[in-house]
Amino acid sequence: MLSEPILTSRAEDGRNVPLLVWRADVPLRAISSGPLGGGIGVRRWVLNATVPMSYDREDPAAHLASLAAELALDGPGVGLLTGVDVTEVVARTDTGVRAWVTVGLGTPVPAAAPMPAALAERVGTVNIVVYVPARLADSALVNAVATATEAKTQAITELGVPGTGTPTDAVTVLCPADGPEAAYGGPRSTWGAPLARAVHAAVLAGGARPVVPWSEQLRSAKSNRSAVVGEFNDR
Repeated sequence: MLSEPILTSRAEDGRNVPLLVWRADVPLRAISSGPLGGGIGVRRWVLNATVPMSYDREDPAAHLASLAAELALDGPGVGLLTGVDVTEVVARTDTGVRAWVTVGLGTPVPAAAPMPAALAERVGTVNIVVYVPARLADSALVNAVATATEAKTQAITELGVPGTGTPTDAVTVLCPADGPEAAYGGPRSTWGAPLARAVHAAVLAGGARPVVPWSEQLRSAKSNRSAVVGEFNDR
C-alpha cells in the first residue's frame, strides 16, 4: 500500500522549499519517467520536490538522491521535480485507484509541434503519481502510463489549453508486487478505466485554478513585506 503523501520541506539558499513524500509499507512494483528511479522496478517511496523556476542543475537525479538521503528514504524510490508549489497537490480516487497530481500548465506544447526557438520561463510541469491496488504485468504498467497521459491530455483539452502537455511532464504508476497479475492497463481495462477517470479528474481540477510558480510566490511575498515595511516607516 502507498501512503498518503506527507508534506515536508528542506532548507535551501535560506528558503524553506516544500516536498511531498509517499512511503510504501512494502516494496511496490513501479514504472516511472522521473529523473530518479525511472523505468520499471521495485520502489519504496516517491518524492515530488518543488524547485525555483531558475533551476538549472544538470544532475537532477543526484540532486533528488541527496534530498532522499536527507529525508532518510531507504532503498530504491522515484524522484520528481516541479516549479509548482507541491502543497497544491490534487488527489482523486476511483474504484480503489488513487491519483495525486501537481499541475503546472504555463508552458503547454502540442507533442508533435516544431521546437520553439526558446521556451518562456513559466511554470510548466504536470507530475502524476498513481497507485493501482492490483499487480500489473510489465505490459500493463506501460499501458497504464499511456492511459494516464491520454487522460491528462483529455483534461488539458477540456480546459482549453493549446497543448497536449508540457515538455517536462512525468508519470509514475505503482502497484503491489504480489498477487494475481492483471494483463491490461488500457482505458477500457479493469484498472485502466478507473485510473483514467482519477487522473482526468485530478488534472481537470488542478488546471482549473490559477497556479503561480513557487519562486514567484516568494518574490511576491517579499515585495508585499517590503511595501508594508515602507508604509510603516513613512508614518
